[in-house]
Amino acid sequence: MITIALPKGALLSDSINLFKSVGLDFSAFLDDRNRQLQIADPTNTAKAILVRAQDVPVYVEYGQAQLGIVGYDVLLEKSPKVANLADLKFGYCRMSVAVPEASSYKRSLELPPHGRVASKFVHCAKEYFRKLNLPVEIIPLYGSVELAPITGMSEAIVDLVSTGRTLRENGLIEIDVLFESTARLIAHPLSYRLSLYNLHDWVEKLCQQTLQRT
Repeated sequence: MITIALPKGALLSDSINLFKSVGLDFSAFLDDRNRQLQIADPTNTAKAILVRAQDVPVYVEYGQAQLGIVGYDVLLEKSPKVANLADLKFGYCRMSVAVPEASSYKRSLELPPHGRVASKFVHCAKEYFRKLNLPVEIIPLYGSVELAPITGMSEAIVDLVSTGRTLRENGLIEIDVLFESTARLIAHPLSYRLSLYNLHDWVEKLCQQTLQRT
């Protein structure tokens, strides 16, 4: 039985709808009364595990799941050894640099050398500023990074932005975009190469459904 890693949070509903369109129903995960973290679809063709988005590629890389859905931002941050098979065209957001509205900085390159930038995405932030050849101190935060410039701990933040509402409500504005992110279909490399559990067929069906929806 094929195992699929599904992400908790913003991508879950669209992920479940996509698998439902190819005959695999994991909608029990959307029931608030459900406490199970692993369920089989009603046909017993596949099972799904529900994990944090950041953990999806880990389960896939280590072979506990053969397929998974995860944001491109997580793939760039974690650099897991997985097969990145398809852009699923949902879950759009962007990785951005943001500063207080009152700030004089209008571009990333205007930030002061050795200034401070707070982010949950430490690797992505480091790579971005390395390519700009701008030395900054990356402060790792895993809660509300918007607080860092508000409290004066950093000049800027690097964070995921969807609607921009959270930034606006906290008096922040975007000044640059590192990259855009959408949900990606990933697979365990060896399992996909050997097409275990008919992986090639499932991937083809999922990709066809994605094309029909866009």
